[in-house]
Amino acid sequence: MKIGILGGGQLGRMLLQAAANYTVETYVLENDPNCPSAHLCHSFTKGDITDFDAVYQFGKNLDAITIEIESVNVDALEKLQAEGVKVYPHPSAIRIIKNKITQKQFYKDNGIPSSAFVITETKEDVLNHLSLLPAVHKIGEGGYDGKGVQIINNKFDVDKAFSAASVLEKKVSIKKEIALIVAMNDTGETALFPASEMMVNPALNLLDYQISPALIPEKVLWVVEAVAIKLVKALNSPGLFAVEMFIDQNDEVWVNETAPRVHNSGHHTIEANYCSQYDMLWRIMLQYPLGNTDPILPAAIVNIIGEDGYSGNAVYEGLEDVLKTDNAFVHLYGKQTTKPGRKMGHVTIMHKDYQDLTHKANKIKNTLRVKAN
Repeated sequence: MKIGILGGGQLGRMLLQAAANYTVETYVLENDPNCPSAHLCHSFTKGDITDFDAVYQFGKNLDAITIEIESVNVDALEKLQAEGVKVYPHPSAIRIIKNKITQKQFYKDNGIPSSAFVITETKEDVLNHLSLLPAVHKIGEGGYDGKGVQIINNKFDVDKAFSAASVLEKKVSIKKEIALIVAMNDTGETALFPASEMMVNPALNLLDYQISPALIPEKVLWVVEAVAIKLVKALNSPGLFAVEMFIDQNDEVWVNETAPRVHNSGHHTIEANYCSQYDMLWRIMLQYPLGNTDPILPAAIVNIIGEDGYSGNAVYEGLEDVLKTDNAFVHLYGKQTTKPGRKMGHVTIMHKDYQDLTHKANKIKNTLRVKAN
């Protein structure tokens, strides 16, 4: 089969690494010929994944196509699907999820627990809904990795609000942040990966490190799993979906956002689970049986993020020390240049003892730093 990936970042890179285990021709469309995925695919095409013609021409001779980022041209994917190209996930699911407004409305329409919200177009609209504060303001389209998100705690924060179509949603009093990845094949069969607990960097608003399986009460886990399955079934699309949720102080479960693709919260599955999230997506696209999602050992992931104050050719300090760590697996994404907050790689740590996992995750976080020469 000929299968294409829209986007050539680190998610595409790890997807291509898993593809090496199968008989499949891989194609990548990406603007940057030096992207992390460029040298790992059978065929690389330089082009804009948001451009209709670029996506359509890229995909029309393929058997199937998938994405590694939501900001793609959905109109082109719909045309390709109508002409017989299989699209994972379906364009209808991508269209719902890629816009925070339609995503929130989807949750409301399908009885998915999610915090109260209003749609705003201007900063003045936010002033008309001060009763919803403290709240989170999310721009409808274009946000990623914490960008396009602002915390509005009170009326004095309204200057930080977006003057564009956005969602203002009531802030949840968070006890834990959870991500759960759901796989669904063409026949509607599902498989759940164990839930992961995410520790988010409050300054960058992106994943700092995480632990999996998450340490949450069994009854709460049942709710987390039931909500995730209900959501994916409502999307009515095969593919891989990462459902990010909050558990509040009363152990109530609220959906934050959904990613219709492989996800940062599942990187550890490469070493720590019998079937990784990347292998699972290939199984779905190649029409093979769903894999075994059981953990081999508990795991933690630490994101390797570009240091503040450094931009330029990447230099990794402390790499040798981390490579000496037992049961630590380093993944560098091959990005030649770094900048503050840029995801440059990750480290997976495996251990049966959760205290040891947390200790090693924090040690690695403070040992491995990305600077520039």
